[in-house]
Amino acid sequence: MDFNNAVEFHGHACPGLSIGYRVALLAANHFRDRSIDEELVAVVENRSCAVDAIQAINGCTCGKGNLIFKDYGKHVYTYFKRGDEKALRISLKPDALPQDEKHAALFAKIRAGTASPDEAKEFQSSHETKSQKILEMPEEELFWIREVKIEPPEKAKVYPSLVCSKCGEGFMEPLGRVRNGKIVCIPCFEAKDE
Repeated sequence: MDFNNAVEFHGHACPGLSIGYRVALLAANHFRDRSIDEELVAVVENRSCAVDAIQAINGCTCGKGNLIFKDYGKHVYTYFKRGDEKALRISLKPDALPQDEKHAALFAKIRAGTASPDEAKEFQSSHETKSQKILEMPEEELFWIREVKIEPPEKAKVYPSLVCSKCGEGFMEPLGRVRNGKIVCIPCFEAKDE
């Protein structure tokens, strides 16, 4: 698996994907494995583009239960093999990628749909340059890497499905709620009465 596999999975190259690719390679080299089932587990602490590279390269996915998402907004990734207490924790160094105010301003314009064609071209060029730089940087300049001890989470559980008494859609049993004496799914439980 190479960077092109991650790009194909994600849809485009970008700095976040490059970070995730570098993380995924470190884990792949450390564990000498790509997860077929759920033997290799990745705990990710953000919801950035980097996570797509981890799915593509390491085979860690939500569906298999070996991609555990914690929304902490940190470029921190912890990998372990089930049955092993030692884990590999990879953290992006805070000073590894200095802030680029011009790039950030262009990104804001792109997201808002107000960038001129020249600004869009400048942003794309800057984005590609940043992505490539991340791919080429020495790992010791990008990351803190250390072994840590962890308490591994349980394997993914499979539960029976129930049918929501309000919307009629199926959902996993432990996620049911009781509303007005009836079993409902979370969205129907949280919805305002019509």
